[in-house]
Amino acid sequence: MELHDIWFVLIAVLWIGYFFLEGFDFGIGVLTKLLARDRKERRVLINTIGPVWDGNEVWLLSAGGATFAAFPEWYATLFSGFYLPLLIILLCLIVRGVAFEYRAKRTGERWQTNWENAIFWTSLIPAILWGVAFGNIVRGVKIDADMEYVGTFFDLLNPYAILGGLVTLFLFTFHGAVFAALKTAGDIRVRARSLALKLGLATAVLALGFLLWTQANSGDRWSLAALIVAVVALVAAIGAIAKGREGWSFAFSGLTIVAAVGMLFLTLFPNVMPSSLNEAWSLTVTNASSTPYTLKIMTWCAGIATPMVLLYQSWTYWVFRKRIGTQHIADAH
Repeated sequence: MELHDIWFVLIAVLWIGYFFLEGFDFGIGVLTKLLARDRKERRVLINTIGPVWDGNEVWLLSAGGATFAAFPEWYATLFSGFYLPLLIILLCLIVRGVAFEYRAKRTGERWQTNWENAIFWTSLIPAILWGVAFGNIVRGVKIDADMEYVGTFFDLLNPYAILGGLVTLFLFTFHGAVFAALKTAGDIRVRARSLALKLGLATAVLALGFLLWTQANSGDRWSLAALIVAVVALVAAIGAIAKGREGWSFAFSGLTIVAAVGMLFLTLFPNVMPSSLNEAWSLTVTNASSTPYTLKIMTWCAGIATPMVLLYQSWTYWVFRKRIGTQHIADAH
């Protein structure tokens, strides 16, 4: 296996890790409107991800940086062609971070309501747009012989990509509801389990349609295996939450994300961005990669830094592992 193949796998792992962690993160943000009944319950939900949300975004920075360094042609074409949706995602992540930090700085009703609304919308919009973006990457976009995107923004709004956006929205929200049931106590935990069951059933319908469509278009036996794992894991997650087994349900919902995103990368390889105009113009792991020397240096750096990141992030989750409920929230903020 060549170094550019290894870095394709590593970038896939980074995106899988990002969607696994930021998936329930976005889901909690959406649930602040769907699940929480009052401000105290919204504070409970926000506190479940308060110590970890910024650490989860490290995976996005790592995935973007690795793509830039290992596959500069892929990075250039992706960020120029998908400029508007990626800019919207970036702005949402900026506002979302500010909202988490500033929401509690004043006690005024209007102040806190506005920031809570910002948390909801800046969680919902990226959850959709990431699915749209990856749907287009897998489907193929208008790339010419110069490796440049020549389509328009509206070319990205095709039925397959829009279905992908709905799948990521529902899957992340389901993942978040399971996480809420795992991390909360009292009445909100019971309602989180009930909502997770309903979201899981809706997610199963959408995800099955999207994954079968993907398999029919560009799948092989490896992507079929990943599809089967994703479907079985999602069914298991729904069954576990129905029985009140939040820990198992969260593990299986996470496995669903891992298998589904893994399937998308399996259908891509050896392409990184297929061209819908001419297959010969597609970006591949070969024509889009950096020099072997660059990839070699990156491999050494990743081998040293990655275990350190995994250790401190695992420690953070261990420290903040206990459940919280409304009884832990003071009446006056």
